Amino acid sequence: MVVKVNATLCTWLGRSRQELVGVRLTDLLTPGGRIYHETHYAPMLRMHDTVRELALELVRRDGRRLPVLLNASLERDPAGAPSVIRVAVLDATERRRYERELLVAKERAEASEEQARALARTLQQTLVPPAEPRVPGLEVATAYRPATDGLIVGGDFYDVFPVAHDEWVVLLGDVCGKGAEAAVITSLARWTVRAASVTFAEPSRTLANLNEVLVQHETERFCTAVLVRLRRDGGSWRATLSVGGHPPPVRVAADGGAEPVAAAGPLIGVFDDPGFADHDLVLAPGEGLVLYTDGVTEARRGTAFFDEAGLLASVEAHGPDPAKLVDGLVDDVADFRAGDADDDVAVVALRVPAT
Repeated sequence: MVVKVNATLCTWLGRSRQELVGVRLTDLLTPGGRIYHETHYAPMLRMHDTVRELALELVRRDGRRLPVLLNASLERDPAGAPSVIRVAVLDATERRRYERELLVAKERAEASEEQARALARTLQQTLVPPAEPRVPGLEVATAYRPATDGLIVGGDFYDVFPVAHDEWVVLLGDVCGKGAEAAVITSLARWTVRAASVTFAEPSRTLANLNEVLVQHETERFCTAVLVRLRRDGGSWRATLSVGGHPPPVRVAADGGAEPVAAAGPLIGVFDDPGFADHDLVLAPGEGLVLYTDGVTEARRGTAFFDEAGLLASVEAHGPDPAKLVDGLVDDVADFRAGDADDDVAVVALRVPAT
């Protein structure tokens, strides 16, 4: 029962002292507030003799609601029985408005983040083949794992496409940086290589053409890439590869042994007239190649790197089957990081079927 009230509360509620004195606090609450009073406010007050900053709503004379914060203390008589409850009422109108604005801002931010994630996901899908490549006479498997939470488009890319009957090109690269500008260069690199591979038979000339395009483009971004041209030769495949500032592929023997291909070359899009070299090798039945981006070897755990030794150990552990190898390698890198990635990971593995 209210026994005393000050003028401020009377003004807030639009009621006189005579109207308020003698009513119960619950008579001033909304229906939901009454339920909360019985289930939380009153039990807590009886148990702890005090409650602080309970968010409720009082009803004004005109029916409008006044958001308030209630602080209450229970005084007991010498026998320990409740005697007086003192309640301080704070106008929480501005706080409620601020909380609602925060909620709206949070919902907008979440919607914007989801839109950005969807856009990044859609854009990223345009930078790699839409489906697992199928090459007659070769087993091929691929994997791409973006860094962070997928909000930013990465710079890793790969492509597998035919240029003639029983002649295919495999491209894997990494554009410096991330985001929309990197995506532009990634798309430019991918389609430039596709066009140049029809004109030039040598991968080195294709990379030289890509270098010329990037140098002339109005960007400071460069990229690395490894390009492999494959030609079927009976039961084997002849591979000619060229490297531009990228880790060389790993050659996988039929028994699962692995070693890097001895190949190197300059960055693409930095120098006006770099020299790219071609390297020839023959893949016999059961043999294959693994192409990867530096997100594999530069994966970190503290100050330790997965590095080339970890790569070769993982390749040998999972065997020459491309699908098992790719899945196993990507999982090993993720396990080694034991946390969020700070770089994308792209892997392409291929093998000549064993006879």
